[in-house]
Amino acid sequence: MAKAEALNLSEAPLQTIEDMFAVQTRNGLVVMRVESSVMERYDNDTCSYESFPKGIAIYGYSDEGLLETIIVSDDGRHITNKRRKGKPEEEIWEAFGNVVIHNVLKQETMETDTIYWNQAKNEIYTDCYVKMYSPQGFLQGYGMRSDDHARNAILLEPFNGYGYTVRDSSVVVIDSVNFIGPLIKKLR
Repeated sequence: MAKAEALNLSEAPLQTIEDMFAVQTRNGLVVMRVESSVMERYDNDTCSYESFPKGIAIYGYSDEGLLETIIVSDDGRHITNKRRKGKPEEEIWEAFGNVVIHNVLKQETMETDTIYWNQAKNEIYTDCYVKMYSPQGFLQGYGMRSDDHARNAILLEPFNGYGYTVRDSSVVVIDSVNFIGPLIKKLR
């Protein structure tokens, strides 16, 4: 009984889910998929939030249903601020520690320590150090803003980047994640 009385229930999660897998759809198409080994839900007077202390992976899909964006991090949080007079409800996703954002369709990858996603503004952003890799070269800098699918990422304070040009017209790039090719016939 002494241990039970010593617990602070306001700091304990309301819900814990192991091996979480959630899918969001719109008009029959998958829009987003979220996976995590552990999710903990908390609630207080001003906000409710889900914590992903063992990492999170978010998969974003294009309007055509193709996997477009993958965000992976060591830790994450999904915060929903409760409505107050004159203020709308706000949802923010946060990812911390070894954050990798990969746009599959554009073959661009960003690495940073912290990223925020404001769903109301359809924007991802950070003020941390960012490394960006693309077929056109490498950029690094502080601060980044982009749409929520990482299609149009802009570094706010870039430095020491470089680009390269490939003039080989025979180079073929295949999207191996979304590729559905011909079926190979079995030879008898």
